[in-house]
Amino acid sequence: MLQGSNPATTPPTLSHRFSVAPMMDWTDHHCRYFLRLLSKHALLYTEMVTTGALLRGDHERFLRYNQAEHPLALQLGGSVPSDLAACAQMAEEAGYDEVNLNVGCPSDRVQNNMIGACLMAHPALVADCVKAMLDTVSIPVTVKHRIGIDGRDSYAELCDFVGTVRDAGCQSFTVHARIAILAGLSPKENREVPPLRYEVAAQLKQDFPDLEIILNGGIKTLDECCTHLQGFDGVMLGREAYHNPYLLATVDQQLFGCTNPVIGRAEALRQLRPYIEQHLASGGAMHHITRHVLGLGQGFAGARRFRQLLSVDIHKASEPLLLLDQATQLLEGH
Repeated sequence: MLQGSNPATTPPTLSHRFSVAPMMDWTDHHCRYFLRLLSKHALLYTEMVTTGALLRGDHERFLRYNQAEHPLALQLGGSVPSDLAACAQMAEEAGYDEVNLNVGCPSDRVQNNMIGACLMAHPALVADCVKAMLDTVSIPVTVKHRIGIDGRDSYAELCDFVGTVRDAGCQSFTVHARIAILAGLSPKENREVPPLRYEVAAQLKQDFPDLEIILNGGIKTLDECCTHLQGFDGVMLGREAYHNPYLLATVDQQLFGCTNPVIGRAEALRQLRPYIEQHLASGGAMHHITRHVLGLGQGFAGARRFRQLLSVDIHKASEPLLLLDQATQLLEGH
């Protein structure tokens, strides 16, 4: 069963102007609920879910989300067209707004299962996967990929990949502006060692003007977002959105033209409190949620105490909600 809530207002329609990247072990449903309190318009992505997990595992657990999380996209990992089509259908039936295919993850584990960045060497297969999903669902099917991989990192090969997948019907590509080095670098190193080459992604947009091209990789501020939006259709933030989540608090005003007041840090925690209470009442642990809010405690005198309350003290507290209230008080005025 999906977790339901009955928001008083209709959620914003899906837009790729600003999104938060799918991040394994980070962008779970608790994290996304919290980020949605900060921005109503940011497009949120799930962690990557493999087709095997959905088809042979507890699919209800993997697809679970709160209705407040919309607009929300499910990222899939897989390379068997029929499996991806079946999972895309599950996503549509569960109410997701988009399905995204992972063609960017560089880890050895997913490579061995023909998932992620290694698929850039097989554009025809990716095209078959996209077509199978598009033939099955009516929600958008998008692709997130790198600008290349070791042994296949020329611009001509990138254009071949994008053009082949476009011809299968994909209209939206999120481009991580680094190559992935599959032999010799860890996933962490692949986020840092290969140089960012925004100019390659920009050339891609020029050469495929009718496609929606969203830029990902190394973006840290909303000023940078505004600059990139002059040449791209959207921007996607990853680690910065997680480590400094309050950055999202002004996204609606700066990037979507909203006139609503900017939510304060303390107010965001107050609005999160009922969700945490519900989680505790169902037998969950508070740190399942509060681990995602530690980044709110940046840049003020009580930041260290804030983080200690919610990451250390919380594990031995008999009344964890009291610690949450203390942490909220530390955020007042910041």
